[in-house]
Amino acid sequence: MTTLNLGIVAHVDAGKTSLTERILYETHVISEIGRVDTGTTQTDTLELEKRRGITIKASVVSFVVNDLKINLIDTPGHADFLAEVERSLSVLDGAILLISAVEGIQAQTRILFAALSKLSIPTIIFINKIDRSGAQADELVERIRQKLTARVIPLNRPAHIGTKQAAVIPNDLCDPLFLPTCIDLLAPDDEQLLAAYVEGKAITAEQAQAALARQVGQAQLIPIFFGSAMTGVGVRELLAALVSLLPSTTSQEDAPLSSVVFKLEREAAGEKVAYIRVFAGRLRVKTSVELQRGTRNGEMETRTSKIQQLHLFRDGKAVQVQSVGAGEFCKVWGLREAKIGDVVGAWSDHIKTLRFATPRMETQIDARRREQRRQLYQALLELAEEDPLIAVLRDEAQQALYLRIFGEVQKEVIEATLMERYGLEVQFAETSIVCIEKPSGVGQAIERLGAPENPFIATVGLRIEPGPVGSGVTYRSPAGALKLSYYRVMEEAARATLAQGLYGWELTDLVLTITETRYTPATTGSDFRFLTPLVVMEALSHAGTDVYEPINQFELSAPADAISVALFKLSALRAVYEQPTLRNDTFLLTGALPVATTEAFRRELAAFTEGEGDLLVQDGGFRKMEGAFPTRRRMDFNPLNRKEYLLHVQRVS
Repeated sequence: MTTLNLGIVAHVDAGKTSLTERILYETHVISEIGRVDTGTTQTDTLELEKRRGITIKASVVSFVVNDLKINLIDTPGHADFLAEVERSLSVLDGAILLISAVEGIQAQTRILFAALSKLSIPTIIFINKIDRSGAQADELVERIRQKLTARVIPLNRPAHIGTKQAAVIPNDLCDPLFLPTCIDLLAPDDEQLLAAYVEGKAITAEQAQAALARQVGQAQLIPIFFGSAMTGVGVRELLAALVSLLPSTTSQEDAPLSSVVFKLEREAAGEKVAYIRVFAGRLRVKTSVELQRGTRNGEMETRTSKIQQLHLFRDGKAVQVQSVGAGEFCKVWGLREAKIGDVVGAWSDHIKTLRFATPRMETQIDARRREQRRQLYQALLELAEEDPLIAVLRDEAQQALYLRIFGEVQKEVIEATLMERYGLEVQFAETSIVCIEKPSGVGQAIERLGAPENPFIATVGLRIEPGPVGSGVTYRSPAGALKLSYYRVMEEAARATLAQGLYGWELTDLVLTITETRYTPATTGSDFRFLTPLVVMEALSHAGTDVYEPINQFELSAPADAISVALFKLSALRAVYEQPTLRNDTFLLTGALPVATTEAFRRELAAFTEGEGDLLVQDGGFRKMEGAFPTRRRMDFNPLNRKEYLLHVQRVS
């Protein structure tokens, strides 16, 4: 049996989970359709998902259509959980991009479409909710062509749109009125059709259908279907299109094992379960597999684990099996050291990579009961392992915990998860932005072996200077002057120290060069490990640093009569923007807006544009701050405070 691994992606409230329920009902996996508002759906199983009526974790469920097995991922739609969506995209063969016929194209829709396009994932657009008042058809298709891509073709059209009697009428390739329209769209990217078209030869519906399937399968063309997940209208036509238009995979069991971990979860007893997409080869119970993982230095680490148990998705359930072949999703027990993104077996060209966004917000978290702080830390580490874009930071000096997150909804999810899974009640401080620091000049420092103020049996001298934009931390050391193990200890200590600069933010875009070293037979690695931070921070204080705040690149479209208010509010929020462009009665404005003020503008947008404003934002990097800037307390024993630092070293050494 061939397999299609399919994802449903959309903006929040477009109806993803409802469509999943309808598909499972139409394919006889379930006998009754669950409802998001009552918490009875097949895929939203977390208590918070049921309460909020939103999808938080990507869920996998399978069904069969005409001998094609489809593994379906129902992904989150809220912006705070974009990381969960991005991980799912990397293992898909195809996708359904869901758009509400009422709300239309939202900012999140455009972000998701850009990700699908970047990975060349074959996609079908399903325009949902045609039975709802205010639903649009031709106008929405035109906006899709303007805002997403012109390479779309509606394969059905709605009748009685906006009413409970809404239905769909197929655009049949056998229709002499529709076939020429289809050929005009297909011919420019199909040599055979183009040649026949130019020579005036007749092109049959069968030829057009083959070209259509080929171009959709190569992500060159996107078919559009109208329908309603609530009533089922148009869903059977969508299912037929999944079989006829999207590319399925066949088993490649003779090839070497190549698979990837795209999701982790823990059972109630704490055992780790890895979700894996198998691209080639076969996973088998009781066999050992290699896990490959990239390091910060660009090298590959390899670990070996033994598969203890396998579950395959089948007919809406996960069933225990002895082996899983290529093309499948599965759950794997026994990979205790697995992390999201690990390659299981060998890397292959089938494995797609996607650079994830980095959280630009931070909040302090604490247990309401002091005696549970240690338990809270361990629980957060487990959650961060399941979602690598939740970063846990520990302030060793003040015994405080911090989280790097994407937004306020994510805080609510973390709070609910900690309570439901671990019985931990927590409280959060106010959310703040996460800045970075960069050196503003060149600084040097040295601590010499034998000097009265140097208690370590080593000499360390180094220089810090600005590096190219986007270069991170470049570490340079002279070859052969020191034992390799000592150089490694110094580099580890230097990189750890640079995680917090003069004002408490992570350092980047710098070059650190070791200028002098010395040691004796009595020297140990600890001498270099403890001395290096003192030299790093002294050199950094001589160089000086600038603080940079995170910014978003934004695109704003809103009615023309709201432009003056928008410009006034954006200026007050420290935005930098280009000259507005007018299109009919709508203006388009692009620019950069600080992350710290983005949500404030988003909250006001609906009011002054009467709900017609559309704000699209994405990570725009960082911008140097002029004047006052935020600082944060260091989370270690500050090497700039020599007395405090040395007292700490004496206690731990």
